[in-house]
Parts: sequence; structure tokens; C-alpha cells
Amino acid sequence: MPSQALRLGVWKSPRDSFPQASAPGEGSGDAAPGGGWQAEWLLKRNCALTPRQLLNAYLAICLLSLTVAGSFWLIGAVYVLPFAFIELTALGAAMLVYARHAADREFIGLSADLVRVECHNGGRLQSVDFNPRWLRVEPQRHDGSLIRLSGHGRTVDIGRHVQPGLRRQLAEEFRWALRQLESREPQPS
Repeated sequence: MPSQALRLGVWKSPRDSFPQASAPGEGSGDAAPGGGWQAEWLLKRNCALTPRQLLNAYLAICLLSLTVAGSFWLIGAVYVLPFAFIELTALGAAMLVYARHAADREFIGLSADLVRVECHNGGRLQSVDFNPRWLRVEPQRHDGSLIRLSGHGRTVDIGRHVQPGLRRQLAEEFRWALRQLESREPQPS
């Protein structure tokens, strides 16, 4: 891979390694055996608003809409207020779906003995561990689709939060990191 290419992951020397800490309830958070991660990727959604900012925006919209609807109700247009409530309920439901997926992310940690993939999607956690020596990295198709990691009968698709044009680069970078890891392993004598 050319040195000018953008690196999506973070490659660490063994002295810079540290255990991956997870928030409570997000999995074991244990680092790989024998030390910390040597390479890691954190792929997150690109969200413009945090859930708290979204709640504040929703409350401001509710206040404005109910003020206008209440004004019309006071002057005799009684049907405006029920429709305002219907509108705000639909908007609240849409914002709730958005907020539920605002923290979606994928974490990939690579060490000499373990590749851990954690997919957080809508509050659910899927964690899969692989042996890096038996791991296959392949795109599902060659059109910028998701990247499939497979080994020992388990598969996981990654790259949902990466632009389709950069997924191939992510796969190449991951393969490069696996090759670097293999070249650093002590050879049996």
C-alpha cells in the first residue's frame, strides 16, 4: 500500500499498546492475550446531532409548533391543535429511530493471537473473535459492498459506516496489517 494512502486504522507498536476499554455492558473489553491491540479500527456513523442535541431540537420544535397551534385554537381554528399533535408524534418517532442508531459503530482489534470484531447496532452488541492466521478478508462483491471476515465457520460483515469507495481501501489495509503481524511473529527454530 503506498505511503501516501490514508490510513483508516491505528497501528501501534507493542510498547504503545493498551487494553481496549469498553463501557459497562458493552462486552468483555479484554485486550488480546499477551498485551494490547497492535492495530485497531473504530468505524462510526457520521451523525450531525448527538441524542441530547436532538432532544433539545425536538423540544424547541414542539414549543414553537404548539405555540402557533395554540394561537390558532384561541382564535377559533380548533382543528389545528390536533393535527399539530399528530405531526409532533410522527416527528418524535422519526427522531427516536435516528437517536437509537446515532451511536452505531464497529470496532476491530488486531493482535498476534486474536482479531476481535464488535458491531454495535441499535443498542445491540455482536462480538466475534477470530484467529488471525485463519482469517479471510474479502468483499462480498467488487462493487464497494461490505467486507466479509470469515474463519472457523463464523462470518461477520464490516464497513457499514465507511463510504463504499473506501471499503476496498479498508480491506487492503486490514490485509496489510495481518501480513505485518505475520512477519513480526517469531519463527520456530
